[in-house]
Amino acid sequence: MKKDSYIPERRPIRSRELGISHRMAAYLAACGVTPNSISVMGMLFGVAAGAVLPLTRMNHWTTAAFIAAAALIQLRLLANMLDGMVAVRTQQASPVGELFNEIPDRISDTAIFIGAGYAAGSCPELGYLAACAAMFTAYIRAEGKVAGAHQEFCGPMAKPQRMFLLTAICVICALFPRRTAVLIQTNSLSTGLMAVALLVVTMGGGLTALRRLLRVAKALRIKTA
Repeated sequence: MKKDSYIPERRPIRSRELGISHRMAAYLAACGVTPNSISVMGMLFGVAAGAVLPLTRMNHWTTAAFIAAAALIQLRLLANMLDGMVAVRTQQASPVGELFNEIPDRISDTAIFIGAGYAAGSCPELGYLAACAAMFTAYIRAEGKVAGAHQEFCGPMAKPQRMFLLTAICVICALFPRRTAVLIQTNSLSTGLMAVALLVVTMGGGLTALRRLLRVAKALRIKTA
């Protein structure tokens, strides 16, 4: 197979069609930046976001850490978008490139959600559950392609929705740290907005996984009929 004949399935992203997105991709391509290096950089942003989130438990760092986490999450998403755009522009899209796209994504999701579990107003167990939910939705999408169906990117809690929710929660917690850190306080339970967000991600991830599974199964039945 020729390298320029490979056309990857890409997640539909509206911001990919913006002029500024094309200008950034063109600039990176002109500078010789490879798509795989952009994918790795996106992973580093995700890991950094996960490392910063636990610092929100420190009173003097709460606001700054939440803002930094929100920015790093968005930089991770930007890198996730640009790696594919640069690959297509420079005709470097390949199955190997998809490995660089998928594996760093799984590391980023895991780092971010586990880190969020240790953030202010959160719960470690919910962080691990959210990470598992994110991993499972991605697994079904990838397994559907392996089985011969197209990749399913449907939500309601696909990667863009997960990251949007977490970014929004980080911004809200940065603006109102005292009000959002603890929403429910009992003798044995302290729950904040971040814990609620992780619960939404976990439950939404379960629904997303079910929707993707049903769609993949339908596509395979039609294909083999």
